[in-house]
Order: sequence, then C-alpha cells, then structure tokens
Amino acid sequence: MQGNSEAKDKLFKALYDELRRRAAHQLKGERHGHTLSPSALVHEAYVRLAGRTEADWKNRTHFLAVASQVMRGVLVDHARARRARKRPDAHLRVTLEGIEAAPRASDCEILALNDALDQLQRFDPRQSQIVVLRYFGGLSVDETAQVLDISPATVKREWTVAKAWLHRQLKLKND
Repeated sequence: MQGNSEAKDKLFKALYDELRRRAAHQLKGERHGHTLSPSALVHEAYVRLAGRTEADWKNRTHFLAVASQVMRGVLVDHARARRARKRPDAHLRVTLEGIEAAPRASDCEILALNDALDQLQRFDPRQSQIVVLRYFGGLSVDETAQVLDISPATVKREWTVAKAWLHRQLKLKND
C-alpha cells in the first residue's frame, strides 16, 4: 500500500504544472474574486485523489481524465457551499438592510451545468464523459479519444452534439 501512495505522489508531482494550467483555464471564466485559486483547486483535487483506494491509472492521460472528474466535483461542491451560505436561516428575521445580493451567475451556471451533465449522463454517458474531459479537464480531442478509446472524429462529432444539447437544456432552464 505504501508503494501505491508513493506512486500517486510521484505522478501528482510530475503532472502538477499541467493540472495547475488546466485549473487556471477552468477558473478563467469564473466570477471576479473567486475564492478558489488554480493551486487551491489542484490541491483539493489531490486530497480527494489521494484518498481513493483504487489508483489504477493506465497512463498520463487517464490520470488527467480522472483528475478532471475530481476537479468538476470540487467546483460543484464549492458552488453549492457558496450558494448555501447565501441562503438566510429560516429562523432568522431578515430586514431589507440584511439581504445579501443573489449568488453570482457563475455559481448558478456551474450548478446548472452540473445538473444538465447529470441528465446527459443518463441519456448518453459517453457524451457526458466527453464534456467533462474537454470542459473541466481541458483535454484535447486526441487526449479525450485516447482516454475513451474512440476515434478523434467521434470525439469531435459527439462534442458538437453534446454542446448543442447542453446549450438547449441550459437555455430551457433559464427561460
């Protein structure tokens, strides 16, 4: 078990810069003043990855794919926690002076995207995986194809279909 832990640490250290670059790309679209920095996102993902007992990553790309899933979870959990802090306690009497601004759109967008991805997962699991790998993980078409063991042309086609489906779902939710 100790060797497995050491292998995880070595792999993480070797890919830290890559994970941090992907996290920075992911956080680029977030609201100003987001409390998660790219380093914090990567570190939280590492804590979650290190806690897993099964660490049978086939290669670098497979590890990045798993890390993408974990970073998605970190962002969604962070958005949920932030949104929950915005809700007033049901037992408190709130005056107009005590009302905080509504949650930033990015928190709501992350949660809405997560809900839509869960729906897509039930409808088409592979398309959902493609979105997570490309959007949350920043994997290229070729890297995504390698992880899923499909052709790059299939990734491109299903990425296009998944984006259109998600766009429609998010638009319906906003209307």
